[in-house]
This record gives sequence, structure tokens and C-alpha cells, in this order.
Amino acid sequence: MTDREQYVRYGNDVKVLAAIGEQVAAQASPVTMRLPKALAESAMAAWEREELSGRDPETHEEYTRRAGAAELAFIGLEISNHGRWEGEEVVVDLDVASAGAALRASQ
Repeated sequence: MTDREQYVRYGNDVKVLAAIGEQVAAQASPVTMRLPKALAESAMAAWEREELSGRDPETHEEYTRRAGAAELAFIGLEISNHGRWEGEEVVVDLDVASAGAALRASQ
């Protein structure tokens, strides 16, 4: 076995993971979340923010941060379009992928 063959296995593993993801998507309902006003407003601000186009080459850490910020922006879009304000909280239904991205970021 060469030292790169593991990446072929990893590629196959990702295909299986994607197939499991398809099953999850077909069976999972949106996750109803109650978020404090400050968090909801920060998420909406991330959606409304305009970023400069064109980036210099990114490090892995920079790419990961940008991807997380994009996930936050999509949550902000969902809050803007479908959030229901109840006092100092917003209630919003998030798809499982967005809820999962937020959970992963917390870990």
C-alpha cells in the first residue's frame, strides 16, 4: 500500500457519508430555534454585510473561518425572511445543515 492510497479510501468514505446525508435530508424536519435578539441581529448583520470580491490565497484556517461566516450569514438570511419575533427572542426554523453547522462551530 502506498502512503496515498488512504486518500482513495477517504474519497470512498465521503461518498458513503454523502449517501447518509441524503437519507438524513429526506427524513429530517427543520429545527425550530429560539435565539436571543443579540444573536439574531448579529446573524442578520452577517447576511447584510458586503465583502470585498477577490481574495488572496487562503490558509486552511482562513478558509474555515470564511466558511463559518458564510454559514452564519445563511442563518441570518433565514431569520430575515422567516424569523418570528417574540419579545427579546426570534423563533426560526433552520434546516438541519444550518443547525448542524452552528453546533459544530460550538464544539
